[in-house]
Amino acid sequence: MNTRLANKVVIITGASKGTGKGIAKYFAMEGAKLLLVARNASDLEKVAQEIGDKAKFMVADVSKAADMQRMAQTASEIYGRIDILCQNAGIYPTALLRDMTESQWDEVCDINLKGTFLAIKSCLPYMERQRYGRIVVISSITGPKVTQPGFAHYAASKAGLNGLIKTAALELAEMGITVNGIEPGNIVTEGLEDRSPATIKVLLQGIPMKRLGTVQDIASAALFLASDEASFITGETLVVDGGQVLPESAFLS
Repeated sequence: MNTRLANKVVIITGASKGTGKGIAKYFAMEGAKLLLVARNASDLEKVAQEIGDKAKFMVADVSKAADMQRMAQTASEIYGRIDILCQNAGIYPTALLRDMTESQWDEVCDINLKGTFLAIKSCLPYMERQRYGRIVVISSITGPKVTQPGFAHYAASKAGLNGLIKTAALELAEMGITVNGIEPGNIVTEGLEDRSPATIKVLLQGIPMKRLGTVQDIASAALFLASDEASFITGETLVVDGGQVLPESAFLS
């Protein structure tokens, strides 16, 4: 077993499935003590059981300030400190602008953008006290780099995350707290597994490496940014997309 996160206390939001679940398992293998957070209790319990004694879980909604304060307090009560926050929770529904309702816009921005603000803010008092912290935010290439019809709310929320990452990094640097992000491309999770072979083929046409990303690809990037190996990196986002954003044209020659 590797021990790059030995005895580090890690909060992972959106940990009940997909990328969050993959990060949780990978961090546990590296010695971390985990608090897994999501809105679905049964899914969270399954992930915690798969990981074992290193993982505790709680139900919380990142868009609710009281829930995020309770999350940080719970982690502190269980483990005595908070070393790392991996803010992964997010949603990605689609709607064209002409059809999008105000409530649809608010839901995406409340979870993806405001939720990140609330999660970070809740952990800050604990990290500031110990003058140490690693904050890793899962953003996206959609918004900061590319987009497509139907993702106005999602793209706006993820582009906003990148601005938040930079500002938070600047404000917190002197306290030994780093803030970095990951911009995933198309990653195989529950959302993509249900796509048709034809859809997958189209996605692969835009990826120079000719494969979809895996949760392990994202977990590995998150591990690096959460570890002391990245102690002099802050305010940055790491693109993990197989080269998808590189071509000038949507169609590769």
